[in-house]
Amino acid sequence: MCTAIAYKNRYFGRNLDYDISYGEGITLCPHSFPLSFTTQPTVTKHYAIMGMATVIDDYPLFFDAINEKGLFMAGLLFPESAKYFPENSEKINITPFEFIPYILGSFSSVSEAKATLENINLLDVPFSKDLPLSPLHWILSDKETSLTIESTKYGMKIYDNMVGVLTNNPPFDIQLYNLSNFMGLSPKEPHNTFSPSLPLSVFSRGMGALGLPGDFSSQSRFVKACFLKENSASEDTEFSEINQFFHILESVAQIRGSVVTESGKLEITLYSSCCDAEKGIYYYKTYDNSNLNGVAMMDKDLEAKHLSFYPLIKDTKINII
Repeated sequence: MCTAIAYKNRYFGRNLDYDISYGEGITLCPHSFPLSFTTQPTVTKHYAIMGMATVIDDYPLFFDAINEKGLFMAGLLFPESAKYFPENSEKINITPFEFIPYILGSFSSVSEAKATLENINLLDVPFSKDLPLSPLHWILSDKETSLTIESTKYGMKIYDNMVGVLTNNPPFDIQLYNLSNFMGLSPKEPHNTFSPSLPLSVFSRGMGALGLPGDFSSQSRFVKACFLKENSASEDTEFSEINQFFHILESVAQIRGSVVTESGKLEITLYSSCCDAEKGIYYYKTYDNSNLNGVAMMDKDLEAKHLSFYPLIKDTKINII
């Protein structure tokens, strides 16, 4: 499963939790790389896009990405709830694997994209017979706001995401409603409201957040990520904010052996990412490499006509002094 967050109106990223890697790497899709679509015309000029993707047959299958204007989008697993549809002549028909490049290639902001999103029909068409569609929902974020986008049996649902957090099931409106169960949590020391006649006292720091979920379910990760993000305190420096971003993601990361699938595989946080919307830098860490690595979009040739692929650095360097 996965967790995505938007932080400080500048940093956007996610944990990708799964039991297998698909050979993903940082992929740059420059202005003139032809973006082909199943039912829409091929686009030969668009915003540059950079993010984590698996490239198959020279097509970028993005897990998450940011464009040169600072618009971020990520797809997260949404099993049992996601539903895709046959082609609808009255809608803009896009397959789920084309969704991120279509939106990030076309729009510079959430507000600009919102009207089009309401008219999109996500097609039940796989990339190939060997690569079926994943059940997904998406977070779309910029410096102003975030949206959650869900295609369910009720059609396309678009929610204003005021918390800037997305995990997996249940649907987003239920996740938000569930936060009310935790409104009493606080980073401050609690006061005795249980009974004025009992001599109850604080015996440890952090007791104001007693009841904060710590398991790896998507609903618990949603609550925990929201609480930590809303109460996060970082210095007003680029390093401090990026460092804090990764600490929030680490708090909901999956450790090898903590989540076992029905088939006996071990799900882990394959990578954590943080996109700097102002500088166009994609930072990441992997499960086996906690060093911070990054690729700077604006330092690359955005007028190239081919994809650029940067394999993940998975080896940790340990400095001993």
